[in-house]
Amino acid sequence: MVGPDLGLDEEEFILKDGRRLTNELADEIANEMLAEVRRRNLIPGGKSLSGGSVHSPRVQFRVPEELRAQAERVAEDEGVSLSALARHALEDYVRSRAS
Repeated sequence: MVGPDLGLDEEEFILKDGRRLTNELADEIANEMLAEVRRRNLIPGGKSLSGGSVHSPRVQFRVPEELRAQAERVAEDEGVSLSALARHALEDYVRSRAS
């Protein structure tokens, strides 16, 4: 989730360690966090579905434009990402075939 931009030049934000948060310090902190995520071999913003610090396998496929638009509307209505919607649909289909 991305919050609103802060006016660090206009407002003063003090970190727990007593340092004033500046744009430069915010960039430094963000870069350190991104480096740590990459060090753990995870994609920023996503968690491993395989568990631990292992990348989850990726499945990609093409669909007609209208199907994607419909799927995006369903995902929005259900409050999930398009990836989560597709993953759940694939899980349900595979589960139904295994029965």
